[in-house]
Amino acid sequence: ALPNLSQQVASDRVAVTDGAPGHGCGHSGLGTAALGAAIAVKAAMEKHKLPGTIRLYGTPAEETLIGKVYMLLDGQFKDLDACLHWHPASVNNVWVMSSKAAVSVKFSFAGTAAHASGSPSSGRSALDAVEVMNVGVNFMREHIKEDARIHYVITDGGGAPNVVPAKAESWYYVRANSHEDVEKYFAWVCDIAEGAAKMTRTKVKIQIDTDCHEIIGNRPLAELLHRNLTAVGAPKFSDAEKTFARKVQQSLIDEFGSKFPLAIDESIQPLSFADEPNKGSTDVGDISWFVPTSGLRVSCFAADSPGHSWQNVSCIGSTIGEKGTITAAKVLAVSALDLVEKPEVLAAAREDFTKRMESKKYTSLVPKGQKAPTKIR
Repeated sequence: ALPNLSQQVASDRVAVTDGAPGHGCGHSGLGTAALGAAIAVKAAMEKHKLPGTIRLYGTPAEETLIGKVYMLLDGQFKDLDACLHWHPASVNNVWVMSSKAAVSVKFSFAGTAAHASGSPSSGRSALDAVEVMNVGVNFMREHIKEDARIHYVITDGGGAPNVVPAKAESWYYVRANSHEDVEKYFAWVCDIAEGAAKMTRTKVKIQIDTDCHEIIGNRPLAELLHRNLTAVGAPKFSDAEKTFARKVQQSLIDEFGSKFPLAIDESIQPLSFADEPNKGSTDVGDISWFVPTSGLRVSCFAADSPGHSWQNVSCIGSTIGEKGTITAAKVLAVSALDLVEKPEVLAAAREDFTKRMESKKYTSLVPKGQKAPTKIR
């Protein structure tokens, strides 16, 4: 869940608990549909005495790109034949596109506390270091590729304005369409951090929380999921649900002048392999570097809703989200059974995977042997 996105199932911004987190990407539906699919597949395999193994993974901390990365580094996906996944969305389609690789990293600066007015010359400001670093990174942006994204928050900026902060911290995401570019830009950002420390006479500690890779697509699995999404059909929504979605969209119309041709998308997008990489990141990407992987997206939100928004939290908790989640479970279940019964599809998926990986080598910025973070802040 995402910070400060607590939201009731309501068409206006109304928190369940002020300041609490909420599922701004609909992740409350992820495990629900996956579990439903696994139960259905298990029942079908037992009823029809189908040989094979279906495995359901619980993967926490997807929003921070942590869960699957550390599970992968621990070898928990190494014996899979194929991996299927899904994500709530405002459209119905198969995830053919790639995603952005990303590194999540914290820069902690240490200085010397002093009275900010009485004896500032005796202090060394860690907050100055954070701000100088941020300025440097912002100038860096002009000279990176268009697909790259660098964003940050200051997680610790000191305790009081009359004390020179002895500690300060910023949390960065460095993203790009390829992990190779992420590695280069991450090294550049680290150089800027070191420079900021020298400029402010402070010291910096760099802590990598996670490092995830872009998704490697798989055509045979994508075609399989698309056939089954088409057979199952996109979720259909009632007039009341569409009216609710329209009310949810109204705040975006009022604030941004957004236009929404649809209340909720009930169509299935054609399967296309020419799509640009998604602007987001997912730790599913790391699995796809080792296992043939594909996924789908199903309408669970009002059409064209922005990601990480309270509007999405509201919709995923409503019957709109429930219908999308059930549809995803059906498609995943049928597709998994196809893989159990049709070894030729698995063979084609493996062949496609092998070709795509011929010139790729998996590397991780996560220090070897590092345990997964138990908390983010």
